[in-house]
Amino acid sequence: MTRVKRGYTARRRRKKIRLFASTFIGAHSRLTRTTTQQRMRALVSSHRDRSRKKRDFRRLWITRINAVTREDRLSYSYSLFIHNLYNRQLLLNRKILAQIALSNKNCFDIISNQIINQK
Repeated sequence: MTRVKRGYTARRRRKKIRLFASTFIGAHSRLTRTTTQQRMRALVSSHRDRSRKKRDFRRLWITRINAVTREDRLSYSYSLFIHNLYNRQLLLNRKILAQIALSNKNCFDIISNQIINQK
């Protein structure tokens, strides 16, 4: 029987995994088994944290809007602001509202006054 050399395929597969894990520290970037485990763990974490990031940013925007709405008036809160916003059919999303609240306070005050005065 002739001799079969099969280093080529396995080496290519391992090289691909090692390239992915090249920035990992210690054995996690050198040993094949631990590299494979770390790669799976990294992919799971990145998948989980992509949806987590959306959640975190929404929380940040809500916090910023709430802080700005409570600055001038004590009885006015975020929930009332959003409720009145939808009642007046001024459809601005939270990301845009948070950007306006940070960069242009006067514009945000105009929007909130518009909502309050139309009761």
